[in-house]
Amino acid sequence: MKKLIIVSIVLISLASCKEQQKIAFIDNGKVINAYQMKIDIEEQFKIKDDIFKKRIDSIGKAFQIEAQAFQLAAQNLSQKKQQEKYQELGQKQQVLQQQFQYEQQIMQQEFNKEMDSVISKVNAFVEDYGKKNGYTFILGKNQAGSVIYGEEKTDITEAVTEAINEAYSKKGDEESSKEEEKSTEKEESSE
Repeated sequence: MKKLIIVSIVLISLASCKEQQKIAFIDNGKVINAYQMKIDIEEQFKIKDDIFKKRIDSIGKAFQIEAQAFQLAAQNLSQKKQQEKYQELGQKQQVLQQQFQYEQQIMQQEFNKEMDSVISKVNAFVEDYGKKNGYTFILGKNQAGSVIYGEEKTDITEAVTEAINEAYSKKGDEESSKEEEKSTEKEESSE
């Protein structure tokens, strides 16, 4: 019996000496919102949206001028001609609105696709980061409550954010270097 107790104590001791699992968490929202790629995409789409709004305003003003010109000229037209022109203007306005809605939906779909890509890249990066840094688990903290509480020392949000932005920056530098090399080669070959 004594030997059984000693063996049990030894086994428990060995089991407790077993390597601890390395577990941490990140705040998904903070990482994604601080990811430079996401910030760049938002800036690009803000520029596209501003251009789109200016175009809508320009076309809208042109339509208003056309409608006002018709109202001035309508007094000299017959009732039938006035009705025809009102219908024509109404149809034109409807077509413009449908076109604007369609273009806005396309832009929104493109934006959503880009944001899905950002989330996929963040997830893949975190997975790779976890493997490289010996984590057994990296949990995601979000509003849905995956991690409601975690000790601050296990929060690696800042480290992951810095690492992913560094990787993104390096990728951008590499791409711009390749583009510079291509343009230099083209210039040399055209001479």
